[in-house]
Amino acid sequence: MDFNVKKLASDAGIFFTRAIQFTGEKFGQVEKTELDAHFENLLSRADSTKNWTEKIFRQTEVLLQPNPSSRIEEFLYEKLDRTVPSRPNNEELLGHYMQDAAKDFGPGTPYGSTLIKVGDCERRLGSVQREFLQTSAIGFLTPLRNFLEGDWRTISKERRLLENRRLDLDSCKARLKKAKLAESKAAAVPDFQETRPRNYVLSASASALWSEEVDKAEHELRVAQTEFDRQAEVTRLLLEGISSTHVNHLRCLHEFVEAQTAYYKQCHLHMQDLQKELDRFPNVFAGNPGHSMASGGSSPLDPASAVETDTLKIEEVQAPATGTRKAKVLYDYDAADTSELSLLADELITVYTVPGMDSDWLVGERGNQKGKVPVTYLELLS
Repeated sequence: MDFNVKKLASDAGIFFTRAIQFTGEKFGQVEKTELDAHFENLLSRADSTKNWTEKIFRQTEVLLQPNPSSRIEEFLYEKLDRTVPSRPNNEELLGHYMQDAAKDFGPGTPYGSTLIKVGDCERRLGSVQREFLQTSAIGFLTPLRNFLEGDWRTISKERRLLENRRLDLDSCKARLKKAKLAESKAAAVPDFQETRPRNYVLSASASALWSEEVDKAEHELRVAQTEFDRQAEVTRLLLEGISSTHVNHLRCLHEFVEAQTAYYKQCHLHMQDLQKELDRFPNVFAGNPGHSMASGGSSPLDPASAVETDTLKIEEVQAPATGTRKAKVLYDYDAADTSELSLLADELITVYTVPGMDSDWLVGERGNQKGKVPVTYLELLS
């Protein structure tokens, strides 16, 4: 118990001495040991590496997992050393909903069969994304986290220890300086004519005491200098290791880019395959773009519709004196036959209606060209 009390008192004294030295340095009242320029550059480089690594790490987390609640959940599971429960991501959920909707609408209908194809593609995209997240977390996030939670904590600990050693060293320098000044005053030769013998004896005794104090202060300074030099070397080696950290992070960055490239490439391939599958059914859109089966209207392949087309001669149609309007084309459209007019997106044409024509179509004119155009491909202007 006595040992603990003594140690506690000693630690308190050291802390108090460091606090005095630190305060004196802040007010410019005492001298401070400065580190060399190379060491200061190493410290600055280490701080910059820590700050930017932390920002890159946090933003990469946001990129890989935009949901903050999910990030907090993953963090808690990681701290508890437990596996995060597997849950479907957004793409997989969307694909699942689409396929369930297709079952309800009927997989044999155009809409239902398309929902099945798109839903399957979305689920494949979700699987690719899951693989990308796992690869990026292991190959890129984990090394950054290891640096912040491992190497940087060690560097910070040794830097704090170095700062304490420097404060101890400067305190020893201040004590030695003070002891030497007191010794020089005590060693001054007294005036024997005006000074009593008793005072002379006291002066000699004080000089001897201050000499002992100087010797003690010099010994403490040598010890403090040795400890400071040793700690400075340890800290220097750790700071120089930041170069190796940069090399390691560079390799991880290349792996992250490769993972991103593979991810987007796979997504592109899946979407191309989906587009090719959907392009196998062009008649669903080409014949009558705005005409749904639920509306009860006639199909382009319907015989009654064919009769209307035959009876309506486009070349004989004349624009009415009133009722013509301007229209902006929304999408490209390829004419199915000579009675229709091909369209280009964003162009302006003149449109009007004629008696006996299907309500989903208008007659469009562009210069000397004339033909039927689908209403759903147009934005009618006033």
